[in-house]
This record gives sequence, structure tokens and C-alpha cells, in this order.
Amino acid sequence: MSGVPSLALNTGHAIPQLGLGTYLVPADDTEALVSDALGIGYRHIDAAAAYGNEEGVGRAIARSGIPREEIFVTTKLWNDRHLGDEPRRAFDESLSRLGLDYVDLYLIHWPVPAVGYVHAWHTMEGFVAEGRARSIGVSNFLVEHLDRLAAESDTVPAVDQIELHPAFQQRDVVAAARARGTAIEAWSPLGRGRYAVLEEAPIVAAAAAHGKTPAQVALRWQIQVGNIVFPKTVSPARLRENLDLFDFVLSPEEERAITDLERSGRVGRDPNEVGVSMR
Repeated sequence: MSGVPSLALNTGHAIPQLGLGTYLVPADDTEALVSDALGIGYRHIDAAAAYGNEEGVGRAIARSGIPREEIFVTTKLWNDRHLGDEPRRAFDESLSRLGLDYVDLYLIHWPVPAVGYVHAWHTMEGFVAEGRARSIGVSNFLVEHLDRLAAESDTVPAVDQIELHPAFQQRDVVAAARARGTAIEAWSPLGRGRYAVLEEAPIVAAAAAHGKTPAQVALRWQIQVGNIVFPKTVSPARLRENLDLFDFVLSPEEERAITDLERSGRVGRDPNEVGVSMR
């Protein structure tokens, strides 16, 4: 699998540390992109109901010829589906769109207190018991949200998928999650182009030293600090480039210099400001 390492989740299942993100990938392009990714060695696909492209992900998996158990599939519960029977309906709809009997990981997309993410979490525990979700986790949860789940459930999230890049590392969330055995997944690993991460001196210097691109260095940093990462691209060349991270190692000094780029530079939404209808 192109040398991609796996990490053990607290559920006993393994997750490839590098995958493909499908956020903002047009529905009409998703099947071809995921097919290309699977063809060159990706085995981890991150999807979501809100992305509107689960059908394309599912078609690509079906036509790949790769045994289902070799592909790690994540999808997510949207903000307006937390109450009553909605989590179960939403999950059933996602499985139907994906054409799958189970997903490897099902996440609460955002912690929207007004609509009861704890209720959704308890419903999702049932999906694990039924064998239709191998693991469950959360996305965009801050320390207070993790604390609330811990107070109201004995099930520890397998992952917390959060915005994380060199300029915004959320060290308090990472520490709280890992103390409980929750793995960290990094979305927006390159800062979405909203700050010049690829022009930062430590990243540029490491890229020159290792004969890699700045993007590869920034992604390799994520791998070395123990995060799971799934960069999104629609470029075939970048798809291959993002997979080519495992033939070099950043030195401790290079890794530390990139870590020192933290400056609380959030580029996405603050989870406490996200509402039911946010897209």
C-alpha cells in the first residue's frame, strides 16, 4: 500500500495514516478521482454526507476490484440530523449512497449543542454494536465537547478530526484527546492556501534538503507528529505527490522548527460558532 503506515485506534481497528479527502470535490468528478487514488495505492477515503458525493465514492470502491476490507471508509453525520431518529436515518442513507454494508469510521461532523450531539453519539454506539460502523468518532470537537462526551458516555471517540496545520496546532485539543486514547486527524493540513505555509523558511529549507516539495514536507511533518492526514486534490500529479511521503524523514531539528510555526492561525470556522445549517 505504497508504504503508508497504519495506526491502531482505540477500537482495535487500524487506520491508514494517509488518505484522500473529498471535501469540495464536485460530485461529477468524485468517482474518477477516487478510482485514480485507489489505483495508485490509496486505501483510506474520507467522505461526508454534507459533501454531496458519497455516491461517487461508493461507485469507485465497487468498480475497484479491491477487497472491501482493504479500504478504510469514513463518512459523517451532518448538523441537522442529531435528534430523534435522524441519526439512524442519516446513517442508513449514507450507507445506501455508498453502497456499503458498513463504514470503518462514522463521525459527528460538528458539535452543535443546540441539537444534541450527545443523543447522536448514543445512537451511533448502536451502529457499532450492529457491526455497521467499525469505529465512531467526532470532528471539530474542542476540549469542552470531549469532556461532555466523557461525562455522558463510556465510549471514547476513536478519532477527533480537527483543523490542524503548522500555524494552528490546537495543542490543548490534541493533548486532551490523546490522554483519552483518541487519535487526531488533521483537516486543512496545508492551511487551505489562506496563509503561506509552503513559503515558511523551515519548510522550504527542509524541502531543499530532502529533494521534496514544501507540500510534501508539511504533510510529512503531520505524519511524524502522529496525526492522520487526508489532503484533498483533484490533480493527478498532486495525488501521486501526496502519497510520496515515506522515503524520507525530517530530522528532529527540522520537525521542531516546523512545530515552532504555531501562531493560532485558524482558517476554518470556530466550532462554537457553527450552527445547524452551516455548509
